[in-house]
Amino acid sequence: MTFRDHARRQAAACAALGSPLTARVLGLVADRLLPGRAVADRLLYWPEDRLKPDAVALRLAGALHHLVLCGQAPILSRLYNAPDTVPDIQLWRAIEALLRLHESAILATLDFAPQTNEFRRSSVIIAAAQWLTAAFNRPLVLSELGSSAGLNLIWDQYALQAGGHDYGPDDAALTLTPDWHGAPPPLATPVIRARAGVDLNPLDPETDRLRLLSYIWADQHDRLNRTAHALDLAATLRPEITRGCAIDWLEKRLSRPLPQAVHLVYHTIVWQYLDPALQERGQMALARTGARLRQDEPLAHLSMEDDGNGPGAKLTLTLWPAGDCIDLGRADFHGAWVDWRAPTLPA
Repeated sequence: MTFRDHARRQAAACAALGSPLTARVLGLVADRLLPGRAVADRLLYWPEDRLKPDAVALRLAGALHHLVLCGQAPILSRLYNAPDTVPDIQLWRAIEALLRLHESAILATLDFAPQTNEFRRSSVIIAAAQWLTAAFNRPLVLSELGSSAGLNLIWDQYALQAGGHDYGPDDAALTLTPDWHGAPPPLATPVIRARAGVDLNPLDPETDRLRLLSYIWADQHDRLNRTAHALDLAATLRPEITRGCAIDWLEKRLSRPLPQAVHLVYHTIVWQYLDPALQERGQMALARTGARLRQDEPLAHLSMEDDGNGPGAKLTLTLWPAGDCIDLGRADFHGAWVDWRAPTLPA
């Protein structure tokens, strides 16, 4: 698969996920980008086996949006604000000019994986936490892999409306309202004993604010506004996030005994960015630790990841010491809908 093929596939995905502007931008890049300049050559000669796992097209979309948010691309900003009135040739000329004039800034952004830190994925985490609390009646210890700025590490600050029920605090800073399919999660009151996260490149909700917002698609204004609100909350709460390799951190985290608690390890659209050797190490560390635990002190691994089968991401919960793998259903990559299939717990 070439970069052009990759960009076209990502454009189709953006269109399906409600961003016609990003789809159009990536389609123009796929059709009109010519080699011979630094940014174009970086994109066109990206290793083909790394195009999808590196999310290269989304790196470029984020780089362009970042220039808009920073006030360095006033022409593109005006076009982004009224895309339906702009012909393709005008939009492409603005993009092409930025690729040339802001070469260094764009190349620097291309070095990093997108970090949308989509807080609406917390709908899945809240539902899983409700289920685990109802199942085990134990406090939770949270370990998040790929925390970015920590928006999904403070999920207990959000409310969830699902299946006709309300979950979370009455004075929640934000309320998540996904299109919910399936039975609602059990009613419980999760208690968090401790929480921490890890990221190869953690971002600060204040100083990296515009970079984080740049990965939200420019024509999704409600999503941008709500993410900005979540960033304000994270800047106040400051959850603990370590810089480093997720699996190195996880192995150390798993080595600590957690009596009378459920250790919930989770990640949302992160696993694809780990190379296969790290993925295998992570799975082995979880299984090895889980096998020596007591029945009343379980280890839970919640995964929300792209399995290539669609629609959306697959939701899986693995519980040790038994190693049971539970299908929780599927969810939209940005949390717009959840198809919840968790087994019903005994009354």
